Amino acid sequence: MTAKKFIETLKDIGQQYSRGIPKREVFYLAKDFQYMPVAEVVKLLRDENYDHRLGAVSILDWKARNKKTSVGERRDVFLAYIENHKYIDDWGLVDRAAPYVVGGYLFDKDRTPLYDLAKSPNPMERRTAIVSTYYFIRKNELDDTFKIAEILANDRDEFVQKAVGSWIREAGKKDENKLKGFLDVYAPTLARVTLRYALEKFNPETRKHYLGLGKKNT
Repeated sequence: MTAKKFIETLKDIGQQYSRGIPKREVFYLAKDFQYMPVAEVVKLLRDENYDHRLGAVSILDWKARNKKTSVGERRDVFLAYIENHKYIDDWGLVDRAAPYVVGGYLFDKDRTPLYDLAKSPNPMERRTAIVSTYYFIRKNELDDTFKIAEILANDRDEFVQKAVGSWIREAGKKDENKLKGFLDVYAPTLARVTLRYALEKFNPETRKHYLGLGKKNT
């Protein structure tokens, strides 16, 4: 399995569609190619074609999810993502792989890399930091989500703002009081979109309360 073969196969699939290849087709093909060597996946990841890069992060995701993937390859998958992050330059690429490739790998390890990403000048790296914690949330570990959200609370990038709102909302499903505690402190300064995303699951009265705290936001 090679990057070249993936591209050729995807091109053949694309002939069936006149308006671009649906993402689901890229995901299906990535699953078929999940045993591609990581070095070949990196070639795809560095390709200028978005569908090829989407295929690459999807393959990394399948590898990370596969219980048969060795410890060594899991590390290689993680490093392939981190060391080539400049090619992961779109929120869809981040969200496709960060939870399992980054969060899953770091779950039982030192999580300092997430905090380094949260302080990066690259907004997609900052998005990776918060999105990766979704894996922790699923395991009922919420502290890192809120700690990273604190770092990103005043982020100016829309895609980071939306991610912060989305993932503290997900953490809030596990522990509503933790979310309320965060909002009690940060609601007055959060971007409006962050606040709206964070409040989606609250009742109307609670939403009104926190939106009132943040009413001066834009």
